[in-house]
Amino acid sequence: MTALLRPATASDAEALAKLGRESFIAAFGHLYRPEDLEGFLEEYRTPAAFNAHLADPPTLIQVAEVDGRLAAYSLIVRGHAMDGRPDPQPRKPVYLSQLYCAGDMTGHGLGATLIEWAIAAAREWGADVLQLSVYSENFGAQRFYQRYGFKKIADIDFWVGNHRDDEFLYELSL
Repeated sequence: MTALLRPATASDAEALAKLGRESFIAAFGHLYRPEDLEGFLEEYRTPAAFNAHLADPPTLIQVAEVDGRLAAYSLIVRGHAMDGRPDPQPRKPVYLSQLYCAGDMTGHGLGATLIEWAIAAAREWGADVLQLSVYSENFGAQRFYQRYGFKKIADIDFWVGNHRDDEFLYELSL
C-alpha cells in the first residue's frame, strides 16, 4: 500500500471532518453522554472548523491518501503550547493537536508517517519542543508516542462538554 502525503486544502474540509468525527467516536465515543459528544463534535470536527484551521497561518494539516481517499491526517499548530507544562515554558513550541487514521487503515504505517512529518515540520520551523495530549487510558497511543521519544511531563484535563478526561501532556525535546 502506497500513501500519497500532501498538505490539506479547503477541498479536504468535508473529508477531514468526516474522518475526524468517525475516528474520535470509534476511539472515545463510549466515554461520553450523547449531548457532550455531539457538542464537542459540532465545535471541533466540522468542515467549518477545518476550514478555520486551514485559514490559520500557524496551523498545518498533512493528509495521507490511499487509493484516492483520505486515510489519515495530522494537524499541528506552530507557536502553541499546552497549559499544564511545568516551568520553564518552551521558547518556540509546536502542538500536535490531532493525528487520526481511518479504522481500516490502522496498522499500515500511516500514523508513523504522519508523526514523522510532524516532528520534521516542527524541526524545520525551529521549534524547541513538540507537545501533544493523550488520553490517560489510551495505552497504545502512549506506547506509540514513547517510541518516538515523547515523555509524559504533566497530568492535564481534556473537556468534552461537561465531561473531564484525565489526559497526559507528552513532550518531545527537539
